[in-house]
Amino acid sequence: MTEPVRRKATIEDFYAIPESRRFHELIAGEIIEKANPSGEHGDAQAGVIGAVRPPFQRGRGSGGPGGWWILTEVEVLLETGDVVRRDVVGWRRETCLERARGFAAKTRPDWVCEVISPQRANDDTVKKLRLYHRVGIPYYWLVDSRDETLSVLRWNESGYITVLRAERGEIVRAEPFEAIELQVGTLFGDDPR
Repeated sequence: MTEPVRRKATIEDFYAIPESRRFHELIAGEIIEKANPSGEHGDAQAGVIGAVRPPFQRGRGSGGPGGWWILTEVEVLLETGDVVRRDVVGWRRETCLERARGFAAKTRPDWVCEVISPQRANDDTVKKLRLYHRVGIPYYWLVDSRDETLSVLRWNESGYITVLRAERGEIVRAEPFEAIELQVGTLFGDDPR
């Protein structure tokens, strides 16, 4: 016996989920519930925000060049009709004059960061990678608390290129935030030096 053909979910189906319960994404016609974050996931997300937001947020950051809007857990409606909710997302102020407001942001981000959830690792490392490449997001960071690594990917016409892969204990300059040094261990709970 064959299984019935499943109807692809639409943007209307997605927005039918009440805002208070909408911890989902719409990718390739499938509504995907986001995994419940672990302590390691939350710590890594906070580590990314703590590292890049102070020097880069708004016009001039504290001790850094500024020039970005950096937010967490924002729904982003992509030109493909997919809706993603990134762990951390950023827009250059020169391409996005105002901070994202309401549900969902409609301006394509200049940088997205995903803290890999073990339950949905393929979504982060395959499905979303392909989707982000298709819509031209310039930078994609993958933060993996399982092996305590940071991978920095840069858009290229033929696919993302890994320009940096670093682990706890290393100090790096990670695109597009290479103006500052980043202690990879601070993404995983280490105290800054």
